[in-house]
Amino acid sequence: MALNNVFATKDWNKQYRKSNDAWAIFKIMGEFVEGFEKLSQIGPCVSIFGSARTKPEHPYYQLAVDIAAELVRRGFGIITGGGPGIMEAGNKGAKQEGGNSVGLNIELPFEQSANPYIDKDKLLEFDYFFVRKVMFVKYAQGFVVLPGGFGTLDELFESLTLIQTLKISRFPIVLVGSDYWKGLVDWIKITVLGEKYISPEDLDLFIVLDTAKEVADYIEKFYSNQSLSPNF
Repeated sequence: MALNNVFATKDWNKQYRKSNDAWAIFKIMGEFVEGFEKLSQIGPCVSIFGSARTKPEHPYYQLAVDIAAELVRRGFGIITGGGPGIMEAGNKGAKQEGGNSVGLNIELPFEQSANPYIDKDKLLEFDYFFVRKVMFVKYAQGFVVLPGGFGTLDELFESLTLIQTLKISRFPIVLVGSDYWKGLVDWIKITVLGEKYISPEDLDLFIVLDTAKEVADYIEKFYSNQSLSPNF
């Protein structure tokens, strides 16, 4: 009798999970719809990534502020993950220059609340990382990647993969901070390319720069003879 109860419980759990999975589709669809509706109205933007742990007194924080401000002066809005650290710095720079300041915040158990520099009508909250990443890619005219951890690397390598596999149009990917990125870039050039896991031309999918002016000049030049539009 006890064994029958165990099997009955397992069957109920399976049905419960199936039911939850089916209903989750509607929440996922809702996040996509809200994101597409809001972001389709904002015009050309650049996504800025980096660690949520970077403090305001850190040089990379101020560099992110300067990059965002310079990009706004060139006619771009700024999209960030909406949280603290580099994300806050990006939104701060955009806000200071009166540009569009977009935050795609994610609900996490240990972080993060939205930073105060996001335009109130341009803050979106997400439960699903994959929906949020679609928004970053679809509505960004470039990725500016400052030093960060696993989340930053995830966003960097997903964008490189999508461009490499021709799933999205080519757009500028800028790694900021040559000292920070040197080890990773050397490993890609020596080990990954050396083992022929990528092609030599894949190294052209990103560039490493150090100053706000260099970043803005590079992105502006990239679009000097190309249209600004969603990536897919």
